[in-house]
Amino acid sequence: MNGKPTSIVVDDHKIFRESLAYMLTNQVGVEVIGLAGNGKEFTQLLDQMKPDIVLMDIEMPIMDGVEASRIAINKYPDLKILVLSMHGEDEFYNTMIDLGVKGFVLKESDSTEVQRAIDEVLAGRLYFSQDLLLRLLKKKKSHINVDLTIREKEILSLIAQGFSNQEVADKLFLSIRTVEKHRSELLVKTDSKNSITLVVYAIKNGLVNI
Repeated sequence: MNGKPTSIVVDDHKIFRESLAYMLTNQVGVEVIGLAGNGKEFTQLLDQMKPDIVLMDIEMPIMDGVEASRIAINKYPDLKILVLSMHGEDEFYNTMIDLGVKGFVLKESDSTEVQRAIDEVLAGRLYFSQDLLLRLLKKKKSHINVDLTIREKEILSLIAQGFSNQEVADKLFLSIRTVEKHRSELLVKTDSKNSITLVVYAIKNGLVNI
């Protein structure tokens, strides 16, 4: 073992998945142990190997990324899946989040962005490409009056910037338990299921600026 994290790349475009595999191997420092052209091929690979992270396309023939993620996470609940997204696939985000994927990164992202996304997901955090968040800003906003305290706004802003609970606690000189309590209250107030849906909600409703 060389100590590198391992991955499976799932995408129906051969040139793209091979190019991404090359980037992961030579620029990001991730060992690619499998390539799949659709969800069915991926689930078959998963019966033979367990990667540290999966980079998953959404729209594919035979079996798409949504169904493949559903099958994989049901079988391996701790599996870390990072979704490869394209513009216009917003309709799938909530479904994929509900399934338990760990993040979203744009297909046109450079190696620095891909590495940041992988590092965050492997560290146990959720990741949502800043470019994707900015695109959400351009969509029609449905402003809803949510009454947040000053402290909640501070914490929400830091969460939106990608900081973990511990990092938020350190920055605001709070205990991690206090941050976790505020985060839980934010989820309830905004009717969000996790940090990604919370950030998306906050941006779409003008609660934070990024």
